[in-house]
Parts: sequence; structure tokens; C-alpha cells
Amino acid sequence: MLSKRSDNEKIWEYAILLMIAFASYSCNTQLAMKETSVYEIHNLTQTLQIDANWDKPQWQNVKAIEISNYMGKIPVFRPITHVKVIYDESNIYVIFNVKDSCVRSVTKTINGPVWEDACVEFFFAPDTSSPERYFNVEINCGGTALMYYNIVPKKNYTILNPDEIRKIEIAHSMPETVDPEIPLQVNWTLEYRLPIEILEKYSKVSRPGKGVIWKANFYKTAGNNSNPHWITWSHINKKKPDFHLPEFFGTIKFQ
Repeated sequence: MLSKRSDNEKIWEYAILLMIAFASYSCNTQLAMKETSVYEIHNLTQTLQIDANWDKPQWQNVKAIEISNYMGKIPVFRPITHVKVIYDESNIYVIFNVKDSCVRSVTKTINGPVWEDACVEFFFAPDTSSPERYFNVEINCGGTALMYYNIVPKKNYTILNPDEIRKIEIAHSMPETVDPEIPLQVNWTLEYRLPIEILEKYSKVSRPGKGVIWKANFYKTAGNNSNPHWITWSHINKKKPDFHLPEFFGTIKFQ
């Protein structure tokens, strides 16, 4: 005949079950927090000159977020990339600060393969009701831009006219062309003013203002140098590099 378990044995068993449950909850909570990226964007209250100066007064009190989630193979040198965003009633302002290595930039044609160069990217869905419809703005360190409007899951996209893209005011600290690549560590910045009116030709736009939410992601990439990499702000749960996955976009909240 089996003996009954003592009260102490029952207490210890219950305690172990509680510890297992707590550990599982803690792990899942940390994972959820890691996968939930939120950025609060504040209103610009003074004139902003686009000059790629990360340290100018208008940016000093703006929170920076880091682009640090790697897709694909981890590079030998890990770039450190931060981005800040502010807005006014007519524009979105973006500035990147990159500690990079093996920098190369050769594309000088608008809508060319800028992602092969040292490049920073902003993907965003400006219509709160349609997060699957988004723009991608990709600009290499030499200031050459690409901009598409995408509709998922149809996989339809529209390439914006170069004349429209030229309305984006861009400033960059690196030369227009960097070739051969710079093998040493280098710091570069890129800043731009994106007029909201460009977006309204292609998409319904939830105009930035207090309480408005967009879905978005920020990226750093270099596809064709001796230190290739694909890095995201909001974590993308895929092994193969692919930035065109709006289901993994984070949230930007306008204040």
C-alpha cells in the first residue's frame, strides 16, 4: 500500500510549481517587451535647418532610439545606429547618427539600389486604419534616396517619381560617393525633412498630431561591402533578412 505524501512534501511540490510558473511568465513577459517597440514623437516648436548636425539645439532634448536587432548573419563589426524624429503640421523630420565601418556608397541615381550602400531606412504606414499600406524611404550615406508606396498582401508597389522625391530636403555628412570603401571606423549623420504632402498623393494620411498613431520601423543596412548587415529597430522574427514585413512594425505615437 502506498503511503500518503506528507504535508511538507505537498508544500514543496506546490512551491516548485509556483517557481516554474513564475519563470515561464517572466520569460514570456520579457520576450513580449522585446518585441513591442514604441516611440513617442514630439512636435517641433522652432525652425529647423537641415544640415545633418546631430548636436544642434532642436535635437538635444529629443529621445533617440537605437537600431540594434540583427537579421541574418551577425557582421564582424556591429554598427551603432541611433535615430530621432520630430514633426510639425507639414513635415516629418528624421536624423540618423551612425558609428559604422567599411562604409561604401556608389549609387547616385534616385530610386537606385541604395540598400547596397551604407544606408538608413524609414518604413511607415501613415494611415492608422491601414497598417498594411506603407512607404519605404531609403537613403544612402551620400544622400541618394529611394521611395516606394507598398500594399500588402497584394505585393503591389508604386515607385515615386524622382521629382517628388527631390522635395525631400536631405543633408549628409559623408561625400556623395564613397569608393573605395573606408576600412576604418567612421561616424556619419544623415538628416531630412519629409513633406507630408508627398504622401497624400498615394495614401490616406492620419495627419500627425497629439494621439495619432502610425506603424513604423527603422533600419540600417549595407548589402554590398566587406561587412554586410541588416539591422532593425522593431524586432522581425525571421531568419532571412526582409524589411518588407509590416506585421512586425513598431508603433510611433505623436505627442
